[in-house]
Amino acid sequence: MQTRRLFIANLLATLGALSCGQQPVSAGINKVFQGEGVLNRITSEARRGNWQKLPIGELMGKVAHQFLGTEYVANTLDGDLDREYCSVNLTALDCVTFFESTLCIARMLKKGGSSAADLLAEVTYTRYRGGVVGDYSSRLHYTSDWFYDNQKKGVVQLLNFPVSQVITPKVGYMSEHPQSYKQLAAHKSLIAKIKKQEEDINKRPLSYVPIKDMAAMESMLKTGDIVGICTSQPGIDISHTGLVLVNEKGVPQFADASSKARNMKVVIEPDSISTALSWSKSITGAMFARPLEPR
Repeated sequence: MQTRRLFIANLLATLGALSCGQQPVSAGINKVFQGEGVLNRITSEARRGNWQKLPIGELMGKVAHQFLGTEYVANTLDGDLDREYCSVNLTALDCVTFFESTLCIARMLKKGGSSAADLLAEVTYTRYRGGVVGDYSSRLHYTSDWFYDNQKKGVVQLLNFPVSQVITPKVGYMSEHPQSYKQLAAHKSLIAKIKKQEEDINKRPLSYVPIKDMAAMESMLKTGDIVGICTSQPGIDISHTGLVLVNEKGVPQFADASSKARNMKVVIEPDSISTALSWSKSITGAMFARPLEPR
């Protein structure tokens, strides 16, 4: 994000996040789900390798590797101005849909599922406040809100480390820039709902690891941990997301759907995560959430 254009593109990919609804899969499968071949490949590999018996974090690592090289494309889920419906695209990912798809496929496999309908059900549960689809404002647009809501639902556990610090978020970008979101521009009544949600987020302290202390705690991370990169950019809490993948040498690395010009695809960033997260002066640190076994 070296230019304002790249920053805005990545911001919209992160905050514009994800749409999922209750439309039956049979009613327009091409509209709500793309990537049947990708899903079939992953489920076939999972069956051959008996992945469902792995701890969920390790299972997420297996799934994440299947996405390496997938094209980075932002805003793949905002297809309808007037209605929220479930939309999953496994052929083109942004930073949020990468970790979301990885987590939800792992949860699906753990439960014995394998179909598009099974995956859409998992995405619906994690993507929306309380797991319930409503209008555009029911989406968990801010990543710290996603962390908070999915901890309440028992999907993840937020991590605290000896070097963790507490900050108070100051989100407000969506309500202050509704023209950047076509649903808000088209339905101005939603802006007040978003603003109320932002006010609720700003009442919750966030526990994060400052960038200067990252190297001291990175050995405590595990494969499958979800990463939310905190930023000093005004109006947002988290500017980028990804996953921890611990390599064969025991080094925790950062995997992400990267919008960097040299990448524009899902990659594993070189070096350890503490080095990988040092690409911008606006990065203040990171939040971490560990996936929990599905109930």
